[in-house]
Amino acid sequence: MLEPDQLSLNIPETTKKRVVIIGGGFGGINLAKKLKCREFQVVLLDRQNYHGFWPLLYQVATAGLEPDSIAEPLRKLFGGDEYEDFHFRLMRVTNINPVAKTVSTLVGDLRYDYLVIATGTKPNYFGNEQVKKFSFPLKQIPDALNLRSQLLQSFEQASMTTDPVTKQSLLNIVIVGAGPTGVELAGALSEMKRHVLPSDYPGLDFSKMNIFLVEGMDRVLPPMDPESSAKSQKYLEDMGIIIKLNTLVETYDGQVAILKNGEQIQTQTLIWAAGVAGALIDGLPEASVERGRILVNEYNQVLGFNDVFAIGDIAFMKSEEFPRGHPGVAQPAIQQGQLLAKNLKRIIRNEPLEPFKYFDKGSLAIIGRNRAVADLPKNIHLGGFLAWAIWLFVHVMALVGFRNKLVVLSNWVYKFFTYENGTRLIIRPFVRQGDRIKRQFIDKYNQE
Repeated sequence: MLEPDQLSLNIPETTKKRVVIIGGGFGGINLAKKLKCREFQVVLLDRQNYHGFWPLLYQVATAGLEPDSIAEPLRKLFGGDEYEDFHFRLMRVTNINPVAKTVSTLVGDLRYDYLVIATGTKPNYFGNEQVKKFSFPLKQIPDALNLRSQLLQSFEQASMTTDPVTKQSLLNIVIVGAGPTGVELAGALSEMKRHVLPSDYPGLDFSKMNIFLVEGMDRVLPPMDPESSAKSQKYLEDMGIIIKLNTLVETYDGQVAILKNGEQIQTQTLIWAAGVAGALIDGLPEASVERGRILVNEYNQVLGFNDVFAIGDIAFMKSEEFPRGHPGVAQPAIQQGQLLAKNLKRIIRNEPLEPFKYFDKGSLAIIGRNRAVADLPKNIHLGGFLAWAIWLFVHVMALVGFRNKLVVLSNWVYKFFTYENGTRLIIRPFVRQGDRIKRQFIDKYNQE
């Protein structure tokens, strides 16, 4: 095995302006794709070697899609002569030094002329370490695979246990957070419960399977229009989801979820979709950070610096229209990345910068077959089949790569006619720390 001192970033020296991008999400890849000119050397650093379409992550978790259908290798995205001075390194950035104009990694430092932070977000547990330890986040592909294994293993164990309390605990699923991720996940699980699981596990009574959706605010889908929230809540209730509004989770030990009002829910699976925080990197002054995100001006320049930028979910750009920053969805990141590429070219040509103006293309959420809501420009609000069709079209078109579009579309067509979730495979058994029941089950499973 190679030791760290045997490795280096190995980036060629250059006389060009070097742009270092940290993060290969929507903002980072759109910036890099548009930053094609002879004046720049572009270096992209990320802890994973792929770009993922995270709005469909819940479908990986519920066995509707495989991970490679919503992800594309970063090196594949930037192949070809047009990206001749583009360099990707699979590496975590540990520190930023804006005075020395360097970024530090596990294998050395790299000088930059312009730095772009596009690290996105991470789950926010609001300081609740107990919930963090035992709950299931849903932010990355490994999270989705862990959750998929957890769900399928729970059903397998429920089919074999004779203890009614343990069986009910295995069949209870708690989703914390009724934003788009929580709502779409609840809908997908409800459809599995109705159309898929009874045929897979004929010995189990899935009428006893409970899906709880817990939300701290007074409605589901708080970022969307109240009309869309009301439609979504009705769809969810019609699908058998137990909704608990104005409710917070006090603690969770892997066995029992205790709510702030004292209610207790026996469950082996608590999914955390209740909030995110910026994935910050050490090195920026405290004055440049607010509410867990990086303060930027209208040109995405980090407060106090002309050569350091932040784009996407990590960026906190205040305005009259968005006093709490732009929504944490893909479009602001895409648009900021594309505009920043233009502005970097303007900088080296001594031209005035163009301020960022967010064009809101609307918000969408799917609850189930023929059930979706859409908030579109000009105050148009749709529900039902039309919103569902728009959601399908928008998400297929937003996928990176023709193969991914084709695979996802074919999976959805197949599922529409058969109700089948085709990837119900426990590829890698998952055992959460402290989970005695699953540890015993997996140990017996692995015995020769």
